[in-house]
Amino acid sequence: MKRLIVTLLAALALLAGCATLDEKQRFWIFQPSDRTWAGGLSAAEGMDDVWIDFDSPKTGKPVKLHGLWAAHENFERRKDAPVLLYLHGARFNVTGSAFRARRMEDLGFSVLAIDYRGFGKSTNELPSETSAYEDARAAWDWLGEKYPGRPRYIFGHSLGGAIAIELAAQVDDEAGTVVEGTFTSIPDVVSTFKWGWLPISLLITQRFEAVKRVPEIGSPLLVVHGGDDRLIQPELGRRLYEAAKGRKAFVLVEGGSHHNTNSVGQAQYRAALSSLFGMRDDAADTLKVVEK
Repeated sequence: MKRLIVTLLAALALLAGCATLDEKQRFWIFQPSDRTWAGGLSAAEGMDDVWIDFDSPKTGKPVKLHGLWAAHENFERRKDAPVLLYLHGARFNVTGSAFRARRMEDLGFSVLAIDYRGFGKSTNELPSETSAYEDARAAWDWLGEKYPGRPRYIFGHSLGGAIAIELAAQVDDEAGTVVEGTFTSIPDVVSTFKWGWLPISLLITQRFEAVKRVPEIGSPLLVVHGGDDRLIQPELGRRLYEAAKGRKAFVLVEGGSHHNTNSVGQAQYRAALSSLFGMRDDAADTLKVVEK
């Protein structure tokens, strides 16, 4: 992702007057594909396929999203068992995020992970900031209609974290929001790169200004960042956390990179979920929602 965004810096000046500028940015930022991590296929085994159909609020065109569903072992036994919407980052499809979704399942959630338009088996359309927000909202509504009465959480990794924050700012029925390896805005990310001194901020159309939306979140917010993240610097995660107004926590995972923080920081995740969201281990080493 870093290499392509750096390429964007050089290309933006050449494309400033071109009608394809927005499309180029959408491609470079999302890098839509059907690629997956090597361990993604094995992690996805046993997860159920989910299909979500809706009409785009902006274009009116029909959209089909593909997702993967993993039910926690407590899901059938407890009617208040929490569910979580997982929003992945750029480049890899939902199967590539299955191993991270499985870790959230290990922490007590039943997880719905989705592909945005342009990824995997979802509608083959170049994604945009607007369409990704629509896709996340459609999946959120589907999850609420499918499993009413259960506490619902939002999780986003990297670019998915900015999408998660936008969704949490839109809705008022989320129990909590978790973001990992997430930034304040795309212009801020670009400014941390080698060519970041170039004055191109005004040319960026896909801005994902999560720092402006995070104060509007009404649920507790957990911001997690890897101390060794070289793609999205930890300082951007901390600034995002500082901009939030409600109940919140910031967890810095020492030794965590942009890709393995969820694994390296599993114990810290568990402790933060307990302290911020009121979740605790039970005798089976799973998590439950407890009365506040």
